[in-house]
Amino acid sequence: MKNALTVVQVILAVFTALGVLLQTPKATGLGGTIGGGGDMGGGYRRRRGLERTMLRGTAVSVGLFAIVSILATYASTR
Repeated sequence: MKNALTVVQVILAVFTALGVLLQTPKATGLGGTIGGGGDMGGGYRRRRGLERTMLRGTAVSVGLFAIVSILATYASTR
């Protein structure tokens, strides 16, 4: 049981990292880092299509990672 949870945890960690890295930032460049963004609204925009799907998928993988981590911790203490 502990080994299976560890494997699932590693897979979810990879999916989470890929999901975060593949998302486009809301504001790019140095201006976006400081807070300017260079366009009206400070660089914030609504996510649509594939971006929305990736955001939701990343959020789900983070949630599943947290649950699996808690279960793995519980399994290792028993």
